[in-house]
Amino acid sequence: MELMTSKNRPSWGRRAGSSIVAGLGWLLSPLSWWNDLVVNVPLAYLFATPFSLLDDRLYLPAFALGYWLTNVLGFVLLHKGVVGMVSTGKATLRRDLFLASGYTFVIVLAAWLGWLPSPASLLEQWRSLCSPTEHSEC
Repeated sequence: MELMTSKNRPSWGRRAGSSIVAGLGWLLSPLSWWNDLVVNVPLAYLFATPFSLLDDRLYLPAFALGYWLTNVLGFVLLHKGVVGMVSTGKATLRRDLFLASGYTFVIVLAAWLGWLPSPASLLEQWRSLCSPTEHSEC
């Protein structure tokens, strides 16, 4: 392993930019316990909404794709940021793609079990609750 010297260390500007990229990657990656609920699941839900409104059967595949894309993008940004801060080398993503796929399986299973209902079914439930014959407060 080569020691870091002033000659092979990335510039201050590159390190600053890389730390911002790494921070965004960490927010999107599944490395923190809270980010799925606060960041990735809402982004995947937004991604799946137009597909669900076209056909409710498209919700689950679109949700899974959106969730997977946020995780993979997070890992890619995190890797690019960390590598840019500390070296000029490149990182491999094989392990991170495997982890992202495993997390995606868990979230897709939750959606498939109905724990994350599609936007179309939520809209239908809301419409049935707010029909003029049943409730007037909607």
